[in-house]
Amino acid sequence: MAARDVGDALEAAGVAVRAAGDEDEVAGVRPRWVALPESAEEIAAVMRVCAAHELAAVATGGGTKLHWGAPPDRCDVLVDLCCMNRPPEHAAGDLVVRAQAGVTVEALARALAEGGQELALDVPVPGTTVGGLLATGIAGPRRFRHGTARDLLIGVTVVLADGTIAKSGGKVVKNVAGYDLGKLFTGSYGTLGIIADATFRLHPLPAARAWVTATVERPVTETAEPYVYEGRTLDTTSTDVAASLRAVIPAVTESPLEPSAVEMDWPDAEGPCTVAVLVEGAAAAERAKALCALMGGALSDAQVTEEPPPWWGRLPEPPAPDGPPGTGGGGAGAGAGGEILLEVRNIPSRLAGSFVGPLTAAREAGVRAAVRGSLASHVFHVALPPDTEPRRVAAFTGGLRAHMETDGDGRVVVLAAPQETARRLDRWGHVGALPLMRRVKERFDPDRRLSPGRFPGGI
Repeated sequence: MAARDVGDALEAAGVAVRAAGDEDEVAGVRPRWVALPESAEEIAAVMRVCAAHELAAVATGGGTKLHWGAPPDRCDVLVDLCCMNRPPEHAAGDLVVRAQAGVTVEALARALAEGGQELALDVPVPGTTVGGLLATGIAGPRRFRHGTARDLLIGVTVVLADGTIAKSGGKVVKNVAGYDLGKLFTGSYGTLGIIADATFRLHPLPAARAWVTATVERPVTETAEPYVYEGRTLDTTSTDVAASLRAVIPAVTESPLEPSAVEMDWPDAEGPCTVAVLVEGAAAAERAKALCALMGGALSDAQVTEEPPPWWGRLPEPPAPDGPPGTGGGGAGAGAGGEILLEVRNIPSRLAGSFVGPLTAAREAGVRAAVRGSLASHVFHVALPPDTEPRRVAAFTGGLRAHMETDGDGRVVVLAAPQETARRLDRWGHVGALPLMRRVKERFDPDRRLSPGRFPGGI
């Protein structure tokens, strides 16, 4: 098909279009055209052109996670939503905001802060847009207290593969109609439709914030007596990081002091691990001091600060191959083309395995790994040096799944990996709901026109 035919068709529909370049690649696959719609109606026009010419489309916002997920089987048109960034519609009295998909989370936060409110999410990838936030389902530390974007979403407008515009939910919190559609599209990597705008439930900005931080050395110093806090005995006689965290974390997460997040950063298996707890709202400083006392028995250097640790709310930095951990240059999102990033989830009863498993698998595979994530929500991210040999990455991933997926409790997903490495990997592991997911894809996109191949099972 002549490029001019598609370009003319898009321009006739009133949509700006340009030829694609190297910077527009989707997980290594280069599209032929880039469409730049400014509304849901223009997205619909793009999809009607794609349907008429049998083209595959992939949506993007800030482009920060285009290398996540599997490469698309086809990518003819990249639907760039960067122009869909009108000022959000903020109904402060209803604690609700509606934002176009191309609005960045940072811009949304600034607009909401003027009204003393916030979308209570910490997005770990700077530059993420509202559409990208929902499409990948990513969340940060405060998911423990406030949930994820999926939980805060109350309305969504999407464009389906045939150009149909579908709306779900409303602009008031009590309107629950259509919740399922919004949840269905969250985390679908654009394989069911293109998100045009979203409406979220908001929270007032907290009156104050305080963090409790502590470092767990390896080995942990033994104490002669167990530590007791409000009738609860915390075992402090163990000599490894995992045992110390097992002792203190349940007491913190179940505390009536109501922490908003409990995070850890462990950049190297042979080094110390840092734990940080966020307390928000009324009497935050006093509640933080009480948590500091609770943690102090097992984590002797716990202290209260008014600022988070520098790593808070960010993905782990990959260890340098031949240097100290964390010196790999700019964090997991810095070198998108060579990034090796995995996500690990587990159930509460297997908390220790969630962060010890990656380090054990790393030693067995002969690689270095950095682990960072939520001790409260049991979601962790693992970064490897970008030049790790593909065979070692494959051995690490296989070993980690052997540690984590016992009895089907844990999940290991490879979010990003270089092309040569990715060819050796099963990105998604076992997905029990795959038959249902296939049926949903068939219902929404029977011709596999939207991000084909990006999701589990080649969906």
